[in-house]
Amino acid sequence: MPRTLAEELRTRPDDALAALLRARPDLLSPVPNDLTQLATRAGTRASVVRAVERLDRFAQQTAEALAVAPDPCSYETLRDLLTGDAGPEEPGAPGAPKGAGPTSAPGPTPAPAPASGIGAPLGAEERAAVVAELPRAVATLREQALVWGGDDRLRLVRTARELLAPSPTSPSPTGLGPTVQEATSGMSPGRLQELLAAAGESPTHDPVTAATALAELFRDRARMAALLDGAPEGAAAVLAKLTWGPPYGETSVASPTPPVGWLLDHGLLLPSGPRNVVLPREVALHLRHGRAHRAPEPLAPELSPTIAHDPQVVDNTAAGQTFTALATVEELLGQWETAGPPVLRAGGLSVRDLKRTAVVLDVSEPVAAFWIELAHAAGLVAADGQTDERYAPTPAYDDWLRLPAEERWARLTAAWLPATRTPGLVGGRDSRGRTLAALGPELDRSPAPEVRRRVLELLATLPHGAAAAPDVLLARLRWERPHGHRGATGSAAATPGAVSSSGPAYGATASAAAYAPGGAAEAAPTGGDLRSRLARWAVAEAEMLGVTGRGALSAHGRALLERHPDEPTAAGSELASAQAARLLAPLLPEPLDHVLLQADLTAVAPGPLERPLAATLGILADVESKGGATVYRFTPESVRRALDAGRTADDVHTFLTAHSRTPVPQPLAYLVDDVARKHGRLRIGAASAYLRCDDDALLAEILADRRSAGLRLRRLAPTVLAAQAPPDTLLEGLRAMGYAPAAESAEGDVLVSRPEAQRTPPRKPPAPVPEGPPVPDATLLGAAVRAIRAGDLAATAPHKPTAGAGAGPETASGSRTGTGTGTGTKAGSGAGSGSAASGDRLPRTTSADTLATMQAAALTGSNVWIGYVNANGAATQRVIAPVRVEGGFVTAYDHTADEVRTYPLHRITGAAELAEDAP
Repeated sequence: MPRTLAEELRTRPDDALAALLRARPDLLSPVPNDLTQLATRAGTRASVVRAVERLDRFAQQTAEALAVAPDPCSYETLRDLLTGDAGPEEPGAPGAPKGAGPTSAPGPTPAPAPASGIGAPLGAEERAAVVAELPRAVATLREQALVWGGDDRLRLVRTARELLAPSPTSPSPTGLGPTVQEATSGMSPGRLQELLAAAGESPTHDPVTAATALAELFRDRARMAALLDGAPEGAAAVLAKLTWGPPYGETSVASPTPPVGWLLDHGLLLPSGPRNVVLPREVALHLRHGRAHRAPEPLAPELSPTIAHDPQVVDNTAAGQTFTALATVEELLGQWETAGPPVLRAGGLSVRDLKRTAVVLDVSEPVAAFWIELAHAAGLVAADGQTDERYAPTPAYDDWLRLPAEERWARLTAAWLPATRTPGLVGGRDSRGRTLAALGPELDRSPAPEVRRRVLELLATLPHGAAAAPDVLLARLRWERPHGHRGATGSAAATPGAVSSSGPAYGATASAAAYAPGGAAEAAPTGGDLRSRLARWAVAEAEMLGVTGRGALSAHGRALLERHPDEPTAAGSELASAQAARLLAPLLPEPLDHVLLQADLTAVAPGPLERPLAATLGILADVESKGGATVYRFTPESVRRALDAGRTADDVHTFLTAHSRTPVPQPLAYLVDDVARKHGRLRIGAASAYLRCDDDALLAEILADRRSAGLRLRRLAPTVLAAQAPPDTLLEGLRAMGYAPAAESAEGDVLVSRPEAQRTPPRKPPAPVPEGPPVPDATLLGAAVRAIRAGDLAATAPHKPTAGAGAGPETASGSRTGTGTGTGTKAGSGAGSGSAASGDRLPRTTSADTLATMQAAALTGSNVWIGYVNANGAATQRVIAPVRVEGGFVTAYDHTADEVRTYPLHRITGAAELAEDAP
């Protein structure tokens, strides 16, 4: 029978140790030297908190029950704490206080239980479910080294017990209070004897036995039922409000009400202060019918109800959304490549620029923040690093544009899945009350990738075409990852008449809908509220990206989740993205090389256009509406924009004729010719600025126009006007007045005004901020287990006393200090000089003794335990089999490293031969 966690870990096979390290990867940072160090690290508070918070709901409830159970606890006792007593129709059902339920003792008929009273025992089906799932929960706790020992002596590691057990400042998630022994620790012996006498028990000789006798009374169902039958009116209501927690209530201990006074006199309530009382744990368990939780949750909530769709409709809908996503990202970066927004001094995008971007994209501000953050995560946009820093597309954007549509989508989703940046938080407040900005520095949330992937995995468990409501997914996620290890709410002192009867605060209502304005308030990174919002955002983002369609996972979305166990994580993700792109490609429409021109000065693109056609049409016309078909509208301003870009009227007519499946309408041809005839008649150059025109009547008209007063024009010659404004201001002013001027160079040539596309220097995409250490792969796990086993061999193998030192009797080394299990320090290895008994100490021998030991071992082929200090000054202990000793070096097979190595003798602090029975 193991006496410590370290001893039990030594009995586990290698695959069980690998499972422990896989479930708790923080234990590998760095790799422990031996199993004792692994056990010690597994009992540290930070590691235990992380492990407990990652348990599912029922495994966590099992750990909570162990925390309030005796230590050690048998499997049967644990099962009874989770299932409680049998129902009233079954033999052995416990009694209940009068006014709170049925009683097993004769007496007057009790009053009906109040609505907030004590709950009924679990039904037969609920008990059966708990019994069926309990082995799995215990196995999970054992696998993660949170519980150790046989079924007859289950022990929760000390740190987990301290974390989950009730205390006045930190209530238990079960809602239970302290034991009678703990609650009466400061009570006078006389008062304890009075409590025993009031309960009809015989007096004892000391406070310890008195508290024990009182606790045994409260555990006895029959005697407790008889005691509660004599309770006055109102006592049952007080007990009912404290039964499920919090167990503390506020009342005057010196002058209590009659019901509270009777409960205090009989020990059913115990004082915890001048104005506070507490319900002892044994009393609460009796009132709860013996169970620790009001509602055990052994089974995960089902993903139902679901909505069934035709799988082909789901895939087509998702593909259509994919096309919209690509078009939106292109439109966003197309705008930013000529007029990128400035970077705030604290980093990020200003609220005003976010609003402008949302207007351009014709989406809400939260959705615009998502597309901006997605492009940033994919490495397509970044800050340019200039003095007047602005956001602009990166060179990777040009490479991305050259890819086929399905591969561009795969690049976006490959950046979205592992991203820790959370655009849903944009617009909320941080802990200091500052607004969180898009592209700002405080949007990383480590749980985001895990929640995002888990939401998709849950959708993948449904039949193809089936969709589940977000609330259904949230209920499942809350069961798999409850909201922390402290679920009880309420203050430590509450009025008995108003004590909340609610249990632990797991499963809180989800916050505002995904991407709803004002729904981005800050939450703690590990808080359940944040995980709920992350799940809702993941559902909305998957729909916008085309990973899902109508709420159901698409075929190409399922391919994104495929894992390739033989491939590294990065390579496996690339293979999954490539497979998803192959499935998406047949669903995407082929780009079109034509539009349909209409007589109302519009052009309809019945599908996605080829990029050169879309770029030219975007200059020549304005987008009026988007969707499956895009509608462009021709206006004088849009045609003038094309002429300003260097095109002539003939070029425009030729373009429209070549790319229209319908004849060019006469109104559109007249519009182009009319704008072209006016375009360039007025020429603007730099004087400060001048305006010239061969038509002096037109210049006279401009001078007479009141709208030109701000330009401060004056005539220099019949065909020339001078302005006291820059050329660009003059150009915009005249265009606002309805004219079509053109800028000219110093030589008199028309200047073509093409906006210059900006690019940043090469930038890397933002790296995700992981939540703790990454999960190790099989290769690392295998190497770590071998190293721990070898180090444990070196630390625990018995060895012979070293020469020249007073050696104690040879002993087999056990584990070192107990690891949260209540055990003490065991004997260490056999003693060498200066190293007796401690497995952590390195052996110490003289240089001559070390050399002699090595030479003897090389001749006999025996193993040697050595202490070794490497070039960095790190001290380790190893078990080696010397092969050759010469030139100040020893060549040996190192059992710790599982390879042949050469060690300088001057770095060996000491050596001792292993005992005959050593492995």
